[in-house]
Amino acid sequence: MHAEQEAHFQSFVAARWNHLVRTAYLLTGDPHDAEDVTQTALAKAYRSWRRVSRMDSPEAYVRRMLVSCNSDRFRKRRVAERLTDAVPDRSVRDNAVAWADERTALMDALAQLPARQRAVVVMRYWEDLSEAETADVLGCSPGTVKSQASKALAKLRAVPGLDQITTSATRTTRTALNERTAVL
Repeated sequence: MHAEQEAHFQSFVAARWNHLVRTAYLLTGDPHDAEDVTQTALAKAYRSWRRVSRMDSPEAYVRRMLVSCNSDRFRKRRVAERLTDAVPDRSVRDNAVAWADERTALMDALAQLPARQRAVVVMRYWEDLSEAETADVLGCSPGTVKSQASKALAKLRAVPGLDQITTSATRTTRTALNERTAVL
């Protein structure tokens, strides 16, 4: 790779690293896995950066690679994760703790979704992509995005505890998730 191409790649990584890791965190549910998936996707992008950098949206291509790398993670390692149903009891309840509980409930609910549904929810509602853009990133049809989103939202609505999060709390949850994932 030429020095100019390498400098362009390094500036891309510096500018988009945090955003890509946050997206990967929402896909994986684990900060360490999120960094691993992001690094893997960026390593693959580096190998073909000359072609990727000439695309209309290199970030969209790398985001697609991120989703693929996350899917590959499950193909290679067939270890089932076990999540706990109960959050530990807390004696002090203030706004910060309530927001943390809401974030925990939301992340636990996302973790219960199958990988494809979780990817659709993250791309549609976190990344705020259209159905067509989500379909392009996931390599499926817009109809598949609609059906997967519908199934995922139905499952999320059925999760106990999520119904207690009010509309105003849901708005602050995204802000709180941003703050939580900003630590990554």
